[in-house]
Amino acid sequence: MNIYTQKFVAKCPVNDRPVDYVLTIETRAVIRVEDLQAAVGGFASGFHEDFADQLIAKFGGMQTLCAHHHGTDIRTIRP
Repeated sequence: MNIYTQKFVAKCPVNDRPVDYVLTIETRAVIRVEDLQAAVGGFASGFHEDFADQLIAKFGGMQTLCAHHHGTDIRTIRP
């Protein structure tokens, strides 16, 4: 099992404030770090759940996306 953890920041589409994210992917596949960084680097602004849907479609595996959104923590799990 390979476990990848990637941090990134994207702006909230409602109030334009930065949101801190931590993505964890558990998979048997090999994911190139550059591909992972490029994928999350493309998220300038958007909703947490939409990011999770796009990431599971691209990389598969078992994914957990956590966000610290102005005092509220959000955790989305995609199998």
